[in-house]
Amino acid sequence: MFNFFTKKDTEFYDLFLASAKYFNSSAKLINDVMSGNNKAEAKLSDIINIEHEADVVNDKIIDKLNKTFITPIDREDIYALANGLDDGVDFLQGTLQRAVMYHLVDTSKAAIALSELLVSATDEILKAFSMLHEVTKHEHEILECTYKISKLESEGDRIYREEVAYLFEHITDPIELIKWKDILTYMEDTLDHCEKLSDLVRGVVMKYA
Repeated sequence: MFNFFTKKDTEFYDLFLASAKYFNSSAKLINDVMSGNNKAEAKLSDIINIEHEADVVNDKIIDKLNKTFITPIDREDIYALANGLDDGVDFLQGTLQRAVMYHLVDTSKAAIALSELLVSATDEILKAFSMLHEVTKHEHEILECTYKISKLESEGDRIYREEVAYLFEHITDPIELIKWKDILTYMEDTLDHCEKLSDLVRGVVMKYA
């Protein structure tokens, strides 16, 4: 098959990789907070800065897309991948903002477990995007990343269901229940988003490998 991933087109992939790094950094920040290493308020400015930098990268991708006549992969794929990465950072910023808004003090095993899964999933996303510019060479490694993300999402779904069931059974304070359900839902939604992003990557591999 004709190889569209030529050297002159690597700027798109460099920008994708930069965006994936911001997604991964955001997940690590959330994990740091949920693990009790830092208060949510202390990390809010950090994730706001990350989100701003991620937006800048996304704008560069879209701007380059608008100025590039021949793109290395389909234009809609570039657009979807760029926005998918950027939206991931937005999800994690929303999680931390809720932790601040609800004056989160304590944590839970489920919150820690979900945040660890988010780190693992974004690790795999980062790894996949680091190889995407050589998709033919790294087809199997990239697909392995997407399979791992799917497994991580399934584990996150199981943890989320069990924890929400526990909350409704054991938490008598309705405000506390609402707070934790909202935060956990946002984290689980972010894992869902990781899987959707990995599906987009898998689609690119199927087209161009």
